[in-house]
Amino acid sequence: MYLQEKRRKFGETDGKRDEEKRWSQDEEYFRSYADVSVHEEMLSDTVRTNAYRYAILKNYEKIRGKIVADIGAGTGILSVFCVHAGAKKVYAIEASDMAEQTQRLVEENKMEDRIDVIQNKIEDVEFPEELDVIVSEWMGYCLFYESMLPSVLHCRDKWLKKDGLMLPSIANLYLAPFCDEDYDNRLDFWTEIKSVYKVSMESMKPYAQKCIASHVHVNCMPPESVQAHAHVIKRLDLKHVPISDLQKVKSDFRFRCFGHSEIHGFITWFTVDFPDSISLTTSPYTEDTHWAQCQFYLDAPEKVKQDTTITGTFSLTPNKDKPRFLDINIEYQFDSGPRRHKYYYMNDCIT
Repeated sequence: MYLQEKRRKFGETDGKRDEEKRWSQDEEYFRSYADVSVHEEMLSDTVRTNAYRYAILKNYEKIRGKIVADIGAGTGILSVFCVHAGAKKVYAIEASDMAEQTQRLVEENKMEDRIDVIQNKIEDVEFPEELDVIVSEWMGYCLFYESMLPSVLHCRDKWLKKDGLMLPSIANLYLAPFCDEDYDNRLDFWTEIKSVYKVSMESMKPYAQKCIASHVHVNCMPPESVQAHAHVIKRLDLKHVPISDLQKVKSDFRFRCFGHSEIHGFITWFTVDFPDSISLTTSPYTEDTHWAQCQFYLDAPEKVKQDTTITGTFSLTPNKDKPRFLDINIEYQFDSGPRRHKYYYMNDCIT
């Protein structure tokens, strides 16, 4: 309390400090998107890029002759797709220094008269006209990681016409229990050390198990790892969802296991839908994407059999100090066993 009073005395309010923290994280965030490796990864993801290309071109009747904002334009490839679909004007908004390369790409494709590159945060952009279409690839791991969606919705609320188009238009986040076939092999590494170096390291196993369960992992999982039908944690109608709904995503869940197995934790994936029945999914049942699936390991695996019931609650909120990171809480119970709780800090230490 004394420290808070001292800060107030010298003019440093809690709100100002929070704003400074957010600005510091934003600087790191935009700096990361100036690096070419991020864009190499995204453009190499042909599932992602072709889904957007197909969605934009198939919706050409709603884009032709229209005013479009591409939020988080990156290299500008989605802006170019919008011109291919007949857009009258595209505002390519890119806050990072990648905007310089975006401008070069626009010039390389001879689209200077159709695409205006604006290097700024979308919250600080003043458009000369209302928008007919907003296109953005805002999704992060676990759908909400990086917290870009509030910026997209800010633009929607301020600039999009009432009959305007959002691309994508719908988003869904899914949760399911999973079994990791490699889990035991990973722990057995510490047993095998003795045969290699004649030193016993069995005591490392509990620590290794604890480390696995303390981080969020991002990996492409085989479909057979999913042990129950998925539950929809959150469905977003991107034309109408209020920004306030993103401050806490929470849902109860109930699973019935397929058969005898071990549950090592829960995984999430997402889908986004575009008009005309076009979808982009990061499901383990489909072709891999760079988003893969997010794995949330339990402290120890649980044995299950057919129709074992797993109930609980999944909640997700932006971290208070670093809102582009996430606080994730999972409460869960196997049949009538004890109700347990796991907290995960989803930061840039994703493994």
